[in-house]
Amino acid sequence: MRAPVDHIAAPPFPAAMPWINVAMLRMDQLLGRPVLIEFWDFCRPNSLRTLPYLKRWHERYAAAGLRVIGVHSAGFPPSDDPEAVRRAVARLQVRYPVVVDVEHQIWRLYDNLGWPARYLFNQRSRLFEYHYGEGGYEETERAIQELLGIDAPLLAPLRPEDAPGAVLAPQSADVAGAYSGPYEAGAVWAVLDGEGEVTVDGRRIAVPHAGAYELIAHAHSTRGELALSIGEGVRCLAVCFTPGLAR
Repeated sequence: MRAPVDHIAAPPFPAAMPWINVAMLRMDQLLGRPVLIEFWDFCRPNSLRTLPYLKRWHERYAAAGLRVIGVHSAGFPPSDDPEAVRRAVARLQVRYPVVVDVEHQIWRLYDNLGWPARYLFNQRSRLFEYHYGEGGYEETERAIQELLGIDAPLLAPLRPEDAPGAVLAPQSADVAGAYSGPYEAGAVWAVLDGEGEVTVDGRRIAVPHAGAYELIAHAHSTRGELALSIGEGVRCLAVCFTPGLAR
């Protein structure tokens, strides 16, 4: 979505925050190039589903001047540890700079509304385009190209439900803690902490670290019955549902 006015300035990054992949960055040092800010959490399925687009935009447009910055704001206790974030960034192969938003300081400066959220600032560090939640990938990439003066084919949708005009069915609401029972969704995820394994509908899934794990994936939005068993050494913080194509 385009910014309603052209004079919303990018908030500065607080000093003395942990940075990954780069030394500390300052917004005033980035004048002259567009900056894409993404609020995310490695424990949130929606963040992981959006992450591949951020990584590819970084690969495609960094040489042309785009600076992508991930703001990691924890939504679950396991992702509140800067060292856990550092390990997750390495594991997920995130190459662009990531700042660990200790105590949600940056979140409050932005009056941010949720995960994921992205804010594209122009070369004058003024808000140009923003989007909350999944989706809107074509709009964001077109805005990036507009700021960079590029006219090139856009990324192909990475999932069928990301395609323009795709009709999605409403999914079940997320549930705190472990959950077994009926659901309707395109996929079922669990936010897990610890080390061990879980069993999903009789199938074992290894849990080597804290994070969001996809338990079940469907080609379309599907009504199903989840049977989730949590093994020793693992704690389930939430069961989450992501949308799927309507039949």
